[in-house]
Amino acid sequence: MSERVVTVKPPFGNPAGHSRFTAGRSRQRAEPATERRRNGDGIVVGVGSRRPGRAPMLRSVPSHVDYALARRAVLRDLRRGAVTRLDVCDAHPELLRAARNVGEPAPHDCPICGNEHVRYVSYVYGDTLKQANGRCITYPGELDKLDASFDEFACYVVEVCLDCRWNHLDRRYLLGRRHAV
Repeated sequence: MSERVVTVKPPFGNPAGHSRFTAGRSRQRAEPATERRRNGDGIVVGVGSRRPGRAPMLRSVPSHVDYALARRAVLRDLRRGAVTRLDVCDAHPELLRAARNVGEPAPHDCPICGNEHVRYVSYVYGDTLKQANGRCITYPGELDKLDASFDEFACYVVEVCLDCRWNHLDRRYLLGRRHAV
C-alpha cells in the first residue's frame, strides 16, 4: 500500500524560521492509513484518509477554548484540601486594578467567598499586535477595532474576584480577519 503525501503551505509562511517547523521528519516505516502527523510546515495532516478516494484530513486550531473543566478541578482540589485558599486566591495587584477599573461584571458570584464582586478582564496577545500585544481591553469597541485591523490574535478572558482575589482563566478565543465569520 502506498503512502499519500500532502503538501500544505500556511498563508503566513514559516514562523520566524523556527526549527520545529523546518526540520524534515522523514520516517521510513509503514503507518496505518489513518495515522496523523505533522508535515514539514508544522500542520497536522492525516496520512491517507478514512475512506479510499477521499482527501486527507487537516486539523485546525480550535478558535474557542473554555476552561470550565480546569476551573472545576481547581475548586474540587480546594474542597478536598489538596490546595489551600492562598494558592487559588492569589490575583496580582495589577489584575485586581484592571478588574476594578475596566472589568465587566460576571453573572455569577465568587465560588470561593460567595460575594458578587466578580469581574471579567480581557487581554489580547498576538505576534502582529505590536503595541497592543498584552494589553487589557478597556472599552467595548476596542476589540472590534483590533478584529478588523489584524489577521489573527488571541483574546484571553480572566475571572477575578475583587474581595478574595480569586482568579482563573475563563476562556480563550481567536479573533482577526482570518477568523471572521
